[in-house]
Amino acid sequence: MTAAESASSPASPRAVLRHPSFLRFWSARLLASLAVQMQAVAVGWQVYDMTSRALDLGLVGLAQFLPQLLFALVAGHVADRFDRRRILGVCMLAEAACAAMLLALALSGNGSRWPIFAVLTVFGTARAFESPANASLLPNLVPAAHLKSAIAWGSSAQQTAVIAGPALGGLLYTLGPVTVYAVAAGAILAAAALVSTVRLSAAATARPPGREPLSWATLLAGLAFIRSRPAILGAISLDLFAVLLGGATALLPIYARDILFVGPWGLGLLRSAPALGALAMAVALASRPLRRRAGPLMFGAVAVFGVATVVFGLSTSFPVSFAALAMLGASDMVSVVVRSTLIQLSTPDAMRGRVSAVNFLFIGCSNQLGEFESGVTAAWLGAVPAVLIGGIGTLLVVVLWAWRFPSLRRVDDIAVPAQ
Repeated sequence: MTAAESASSPASPRAVLRHPSFLRFWSARLLASLAVQMQAVAVGWQVYDMTSRALDLGLVGLAQFLPQLLFALVAGHVADRFDRRRILGVCMLAEAACAAMLLALALSGNGSRWPIFAVLTVFGTARAFESPANASLLPNLVPAAHLKSAIAWGSSAQQTAVIAGPALGGLLYTLGPVTVYAVAAGAILAAAALVSTVRLSAAATARPPGREPLSWATLLAGLAFIRSRPAILGAISLDLFAVLLGGATALLPIYARDILFVGPWGLGLLRSAPALGALAMAVALASRPLRRRAGPLMFGAVAVFGVATVVFGLSTSFPVSFAALAMLGASDMVSVVVRSTLIQLSTPDAMRGRVSAVNFLFIGCSNQLGEFESGVTAAWLGAVPAVLIGGIGTLLVVVLWAWRFPSLRRVDDIAVPAQ
């Protein structure tokens, strides 16, 4: 077999890159994620510059978390009942409108944080509906044999954006928040246009969205499914507490301004560091997918995440802090790929929206809740103790979960549906 034939064979990790709809979806995800990351840098710096209060950085996360908590289960049902592409498009348009509102506030010379929190609440609502549709659409674009590689390549788009977005956001912020919000709105609109061109695979087209009526049973079906599979429950909850406790990124404006003295450009680089490590790991896992001992590798990766958090918390050197955050991102990516593949390969398509919504509720929302927890802890104890407590807590969770979820510890091949 020639190298070209090998690259295009179903077993090749690069074969997924030959699917046009996947490439459009990948590009849309890249643009939208770039916009979100640029906007996050601008909002964080702008709010902290207004008040110099760590608690307000926590409130930035809380404003986005609460609507996601309220709407996550409904959003999962919507993703299983309606066209996931249209849901993505509508949500992206709403997010672009939020960026435009932040732009208008910046142009007006607004000096209050509360209108910003109000816009972020609307933004969090759009994200609540976007995330399960986004996650459950991916298996409809490529054959099942390519799904592991598609998840890793898809994660590489996210991590590329999380590298470039904060750095670009920090650079553009030197021209003022207006520039950042304008570019973010344009990028999200371009992503929405790309999503409208995505086409489903033949197998997915033959399976129309489900039409189960809305009820408590259908809303809670995703939770029931995850509870019935201890390995998946263990993977999701392990990441939940690791992210919840290790929310050091919420305090990066404090580190950038008051500890490392690197300004908004340095803040952008610090926010990019975890994604740099994650991207390197995502590309490695896309090219060489995990084959064996996935469960032990996940526990080891989360432990490294905790150690990296502690190192970052203690560091007063920009290079050391950057390296610690990069290691944090690389270890987190191992956990993301193991968890995402377990969920996608074990879940029937008719339930992927609801299961993805629960996964997002546990993992995606824990980012914002973790930011709030870090902000509150930093307000009470200071930024450095808050980060150290989070890292040490993560290590304790790894030990407890290894004992509590032996089925996850025994997971070997993640291509085998979890029980």
